[in-house]
Order: sequence, then structure tokens, then C-alpha cells
Amino acid sequence: MRAGNATYSSFSDLPATVPLFPLAGAVLLPKAQMPLNIFEPRYVAMIDAALSSDRVVGMIQPDFASGKSEEPVPPLVGIGCLGRIIAVQETGDGRYLVTLTGIARFRLQEELATLTPYRIGRIASAGFAEDFGTGLGEDEVDRDGLVKTLRAYLDANDLEADWDSIDRASTEILVNALAMMSPYGPAEKQALLEAPDLRTRAETLVALTEVDLARRSRDEGGVTLQ
Repeated sequence: MRAGNATYSSFSDLPATVPLFPLAGAVLLPKAQMPLNIFEPRYVAMIDAALSSDRVVGMIQPDFASGKSEEPVPPLVGIGCLGRIIAVQETGDGRYLVTLTGIARFRLQEELATLTPYRIGRIASAGFAEDFGTGLGEDEVDRDGLVKTLRAYLDANDLEADWDSIDRASTEILVNALAMMSPYGPAEKQALLEAPDLRTRAETLVALTEVDLARRSRDEGGVTLQ
């Protein structure tokens, strides 16, 4: 797969240790893009370090199941996603506006003792070799059902979408982008990240959205999918 100017064909093309960016309720998925506003000094330092090396950082959530996610150094979940910095803009007030492209999911083996202000982890393949392919599993996704559910959600929330862009997007990009943008909590976002294949991720996203719409219909007399 290609991310910016780099091509990655397997986990062996990636660094064994990466700076970690813990961010609750946010997940990066392969081939999808994530804009970030970097303003904390420790993460500005992280971006500086990444730009001077391989441009790869590890997006990962604090461990929402531990009850310690609000601690200054919270424990982390076991699986995150590597992203390559493909665009960066200095704002002039000490911030970076950064865009990451997701490369592949990783398993956090251990955190390393470090003098850097940001955290560093030793990583290994999470067993998702398909992350390096393109379009794998797209034929198994019920794209029409996914789009139908998206329309129902947008209508229920009085939201608009760029349907031309949605129609042009590959199924893989569409599923991953919608999963990243979905308004669900950390546990649900992690389930979407860890889904073993594209079909499962799409089905999980549809199921979460249908539950949300059913709750809205029950509580507020809103739209249903029938």
C-alpha cells in the first residue's frame, strides 16, 4: 500500500519502535486519512521527531476498560494503527496541522523507558496482513445496505453529505472513513478497528448505527430503517 511518498508491502517495512499518540475515542484505519491539530508541547516534539525519521507514529487509545484512562499516563489498549505523516503545516503559534494516512494495525508489545516527553512503544504485527493489500474483501461488503444506513443516520440528524464523493469512493475507503467518523464511544471505535476484515467492520458499523436509530425512534419518535 502507498501512504504519501512511501510504499509498504509488509510489516517488515515498518519500524520496530514508534512514538505513541494516545487519543481517546479516535481510531485511525488503513488507507484512511486523519487530520490532527497538534498543540501540546510533548506531541509537537513527537511530530518533530517523526518528521526527522520515518514519519510514522502509532495512534492508539487509552485503555477504557481499566478505569484509569484519565490518569496522566494511562494504560493503553493492545492494538492501534500506524500512520504516516503525509502533510504538515506550521501555524506560526507553535502548532502543527498534520494529516496522517493509516498504514496497518499493530500490536503494542511493550512501552519503552524513555527521556522523551512522548511515549514510545515496541510493536509487532497484529496479524492483519490484509491491511497492506488494496480492496481486499470489498466484494463481500453490502455497500447498498451501508449507504442506506448512512442516509437514514444523516436524515435523522439533519446532516448533509457529499454524495458524489461517496459514490466515487472505493468500498474500502468508504467503510474505513465512516468507521473513523462515526460518533460512537471508545469501546465501539476499538471494535471497529479490531474487526478482522472489511465485511465485519461494515456489518459492525451498520449494527451500531441501527441500534442508535432504533433508540432515537423510541425516545424521540425519529426515523427508522423500515
